[in-house]
Amino acid sequence: MKIIEKIDELRLSLAPLTYQKTEKQPYKTIGFVPTMGALHEGHISLIEEAKTKSDFVICSIFVNPLQFNNTGDFTNYPISLEKDIKMLEKAGCDLLFLPNSDTMYQNSVRTKMIFEELDSVMEGTHREGHFSGVGIVVAKLFNIVQPNHAFFGQKDLQQFAIIQQMVNDLSFPIQLHCCPIKREEDGLAMSSRNRRLDEDQRTIAPKIYESLILTKKMLKKDQTIKKAQQSGLSHLQKYKEFKTEYLEIVDATTLQPLDSELDIKKLDKKIKIAVCVATKLGEIRLIDNILID
Repeated sequence: MKIIEKIDELRLSLAPLTYQKTEKQPYKTIGFVPTMGALHEGHISLIEEAKTKSDFVICSIFVNPLQFNNTGDFTNYPISLEKDIKMLEKAGCDLLFLPNSDTMYQNSVRTKMIFEELDSVMEGTHREGHFSGVGIVVAKLFNIVQPNHAFFGQKDLQQFAIIQQMVNDLSFPIQLHCCPIKREEDGLAMSSRNRRLDEDQRTIAPKIYESLILTKKMLKKDQTIKKAQQSGLSHLQKYKEFKTEYLEIVDATTLQPLDSELDIKKLDKKIKIAVCVATKLGEIRLIDNILID
């Protein structure tokens, strides 16, 4: 696996991939997996998916300061570069793009991105400016790498919806892929932040997934949106360790909350539902979601 830190060097390295090779293989398709490092099996599943749909797979590791509205969260973000490199090599990644902040942001960034209703709910209400920072860094990375395919995890469902909107609005010639959440045996969604959980927090963290499953069961019992939502929230409220920010039942495409008084039996059968949750365990903020047909 090749490791490149500079933008110009990366572009020079990728240029031959777009040259015509043969009549049957005019160019090589590039699959891209942007990450902030501290990799786990969820990230590796994205690399593996990229390998099935691309000729050449690139992963980036860059902890983007623009998407952190909490300085402490940025400072404490876990870093394990040596381990990350070994995991990527084992997974068969072809190239790692490893820029630093000076490379990505040579000057102060004055651009802001607004995604209207997509970033006015859930994460957007609790992390001001977060999705603007996400949009800027992903747009820059897409411009630098120019992939044919890009792969993201479903755990950041709202982020995926926003990036999809950006790709559509700005006409990026990129096919996006939202890949299923990878979970620990006890149901906890894999996340780089899990490393910061102490032993007691790690024991209780799977209750987050339990709350989603309970909400889903209530919806399957044809309860109203409000009753199902209250069931999930009540499950988390049993544990004083949680400081829950939201548990929302939303349209999985638009991410807009469903009418709380809506009888689930009256919902359009074509709508896919997402149950999304964000809660804190101590200082560690964890998010999760499930999709329901």
